[in-house]
Amino acid sequence: MTTRNEPRLIAETGLDARIAALVEPVIEDLGFRLVRVKTSGRNGFTVQIMAERPDGTIGVVDCEEISRNVAPVLDAEDPVDRAYHLEVSSPGIDRPLVRRSDFDRAAGHVAKIELSEGHDGRRRFRGILVGVTDETFGLRLEDVPADTPDTVWLPFALLAEARLIMTDDLIAASFKAAKKALAEDPAEVEEDETDARSVH
Repeated sequence: MTTRNEPRLIAETGLDARIAALVEPVIEDLGFRLVRVKTSGRNGFTVQIMAERPDGTIGVVDCEEISRNVAPVLDAEDPVDRAYHLEVSSPGIDRPLVRRSDFDRAAGHVAKIELSEGHDGRRRFRGILVGVTDETFGLRLEDVPADTPDTVWLPFALLAEARLIMTDDLIAASFKAAKKALAEDPAEVEEDETDARSVH
């Protein structure tokens, strides 16, 4: 079962970490979860905040609500030393995986994994997520020789980066989830490219 306060396995560094520390409590107070903060030189300078509900969905109205509430905090604390665009968005279909529940929910889909150090001589993996234990997650590797085990169990403690890979199955599953959300609450349907943007 997912909870709002489930910790992230991957944390930001530098400026991204300072921004995350400011906005995460605000986002949680609104009933959402922070997925990732990422700054970039896009559009001059952009602060991108990915967020979602505990069930992995988020809608247009949600993004706008988060943007309205985090903007005053960023303006007051002023962690960015230049004009910037604030962008609050959904994690997208090919989303980063940052919590154990993300790996559980994404079982059956292809993911790209990078570890902070080698595991059996490798740091980068690509395969189908197959399950989760308390300390590890399973990945069925692609293009493995017939006489070699095709599934590895990687420790969460070594996780540096993880994200889903866009496939036809993933797109179909995303559309199915969006259709279900629309049926349950037309005003809050998730749109994977949805975001709220403002200039600061």
